[in-house]
Amino acid sequence: MRILLAEDDEQLNKTLSFQLQENGFSVDSCFDGDEACYYGEQNIYDVILLDRMLPYKEGTEVLTLLRKKGIKAPIILITALGALSDKVTGLDLGADDYLVKPFAFEELLARIRCVSRRPHTLTNDDILTISDLSLDLTDYHLTGPAGKCSLSKREAALLETFLRRIGQSLSRSLLLLKVWGPDSDVEEGNLDNYIHFLRRRLNLVGSNLEIKTIRGIGYCLQDRSASS
Repeated sequence: MRILLAEDDEQLNKTLSFQLQENGFSVDSCFDGDEACYYGEQNIYDVILLDRMLPYKEGTEVLTLLRKKGIKAPIILITALGALSDKVTGLDLGADDYLVKPFAFEELLARIRCVSRRPHTLTNDDILTISDLSLDLTDYHLTGPAGKCSLSKREAALLETFLRRIGQSLSRSLLLLKVWGPDSDVEEGNLDNYIHFLRRRLNLVGSNLEIKTIRGIGYCLQDRSASS
């Protein structure tokens, strides 16, 4: 599970990042509201932990902007403001939970588990259907005219990026950012390997969709039947 942690207290940010990583989470951390918006808009996180009192943009503003951008990831507001009115405001703006400082780390883990399994995170958006292809984003199954196959989580994330932007030329840097995250040091050759894997999967299920190489730019998912 990938988590975005937006907390301007450097020591608390460092401590929480370490504890979360020790519990098996992948964590990207930032320290102000502008960074939180930038990272959050990448739409690559399973849960966002958002401090309310951030520099540049406070947490409620970040929350509002992310929801307007269509970001559906569960968001937990973390703040020292514990009044009932503060909690109501945060929840009304689209937060999934509200945790008041100071808190025990075990409680944070419990809140993360809770928002991760809530039924409202499982919507029709978890079945992405484009042309003759359907991708199940919950169990990473790909279905086409010739049958069904399983994808790895990384393959599914890469294919989802293509499906949501079918017909668009996507740069290699954008694909690396969406699938591997902003702080990854993955080599571009790894992306090429996953493109090769996806091309094999598309052929296996008999889809008319194909990933074309766009010289000097990156890749584009195209529908062969649309041009025939």
